Amino acid sequence: MTEKNFEKILVTGGMGFIGSNFIRYLLSNRKQVKKILNLDKLSLGSNKENLKDLESQEGYEFYKGSITNLGLLSDLIRDVDAVVNFAAETHVDRSISCPRPFLESNTRGVFSILETIIKEEDKTKFIQVSTDEVYGEIMEGSFNEESKLEPSNPYSATKAAADMLVLSYCRTYGIDASITRCTNNFGPYQFPEKLIPKTIIRGINDLKIPVYGTGENARDWLYVRDHCSAVVKVLEKGERGEVYNISSGNEIRNIDLVREILDYLGKGEELIEFVEDRPGHDYRYSLDSTKIRKELNWQPTHSHEEALQKTIDWYLENEDWWKPLVDEEILSPTPWKENW
Repeated sequence: MTEKNFEKILVTGGMGFIGSNFIRYLLSNRKQVKKILNLDKLSLGSNKENLKDLESQEGYEFYKGSITNLGLLSDLIRDVDAVVNFAAETHVDRSISCPRPFLESNTRGVFSILETIIKEEDKTKFIQVSTDEVYGEIMEGSFNEESKLEPSNPYSATKAAADMLVLSYCRTYGIDASITRCTNNFGPYQFPEKLIPKTIIRGINDLKIPVYGTGENARDWLYVRDHCSAVVKVLEKGERGEVYNISSGNEIRNIDLVREILDYLGKGEELIEFVEDRPGHDYRYSLDSTKIRKELNWQPTHSHEEALQKTIDWYLENEDWWKPLVDEEILSPTPWKENW
């Protein structure tokens, strides 16, 4: 397996949670990267404050715009040798109340990137960052890369559609693309409406912590920096047309995760409030990541306990970052109902 080095990389969705962490990871771990272009339309979930300290750094450039903008994409892609796509609408609850933006960004946006790569007739490497949710729920065992896709909500359906487009362009047009499918991420700069930051912020302020249903739903949680290292592995060593599952092996029920956070904050379980479950809420996700571990020699380096404590500490120490983002709608206990 030949390892490739990339000097110029376009990161789409680079002002979001995972995208901004990925850019920081590249800058601190890949000195051969001479230029990083960051394209983000700055919609909900993106935040210029995530990378404010990089604004004047040589080799880093930010462009405001959508991945559906073919003209802008063409200008940027012809100047790089790799594209890593984090740009997506990701909040399941919002996809239930208003699906259209998810179709536009998650499916049409990927189509635009693929079309641009073909029209530029170059050898740009493309990494499509997908999700474990495209497989749907699994009651026992774990999905591997050959498992059937059975998305349960508009968010995961639009991501699954994008994955199929990528694989079809690999086969039909021969583009050099790989897909990553990762389990739930957590860490610094995650938008406050997500479970872990919402629990931390509400816990800090002695507000009730909303937990869907009975809280029995289980997820595999991966520290965002470990996800970034996996995506870099796929970028440099991944094979064309291949899918790579990324998981930590740290499966935990939502209710137990909330209890861990409250315990670290020194708060009592009386803050937990069970709320109406969202429609189509998958019970359990689980990925078998043997392929990336064996073929690309990747593994997570952070334990669940260490990573969760580092994350909680970050939110405790960075109130100036999250406080301007917090409002009643973002911290709503049932955001999927907002537009019903």
